[in-house]
Amino acid sequence: MGKPTLVLLHGVGLDRTMWEPVTALLADRFTVLAPDLPGHGTRPPVADGVSLAELADAVADGIPAGSHVAGFSLGALVAQHLALHRPELTATLTSISSVCRRTPEERTAVQARLRTAEADFAASTAASLERWYAGTTVPPEVVRRTEAVLRANDVGSFLACYRVFAAGDAELAPHLAAITVPSLAVTGENDPGSTPDMTHRLAEALPSCRAVIVPGARHMLPVERPKELAEALTTFIGESTYA
Repeated sequence: MGKPTLVLLHGVGLDRTMWEPVTALLADRFTVLAPDLPGHGTRPPVADGVSLAELADAVADGIPAGSHVAGFSLGALVAQHLALHRPELTATLTSISSVCRRTPEERTAVQARLRTAEADFAASTAASLERWYAGTTVPPEVVRRTEAVLRANDVGSFLACYRVFAAGDAELAPHLAAITVPSLAVTGENDPGSTPDMTHRLAEALPSCRAVIVPGARHMLPVERPKELAEALTTFIGESTYA
């Protein structure tokens, strides 16, 4: 029997390379697939008005049936959409640093970040790096690599995908109870955008979900805490597979 397939879906403005620290720890156990989302990395820009369904449909053809699907931030919303609408693809679902059922205050905050990106993309990039990495021990050269990926985005395409990120949790919220695959929701204790409260909301909304909060961590768990994330994934998938 071959190794199980683990699909990793990145966040908005990033690309598949964000997963490299985690992939290095998981490659012995899983066949790891880390595609670029539409409008990111090696893929062409997307048009304004792109939908969450279109992002999910564009990666679905590359996901073997029965895969373990894990998404980060925007990628978590894409993974949840796949678990809901293409359940044959998802043996398990892991939502990493995911938003869920934003409060009015949280929705106002993400809309403010969107407006900053619309008005001044460079300022938005700088604010993201500060929000993700301030106070962490992530080496400066790693932060610079993240910055380079962010700055390489087609701005219009980035904004279109950010609008999906800003609204996708509201689109999914009424349907989360229909996702019945074993699920894991994990975030950093100090993540200011995809907060522990959101992770607990997601765990409560999904019928078969556990929550894991990584102490002291911020948003970029795959980069900041790859060992802890790899261990959480391996434990969860192993327990779900052999339960």
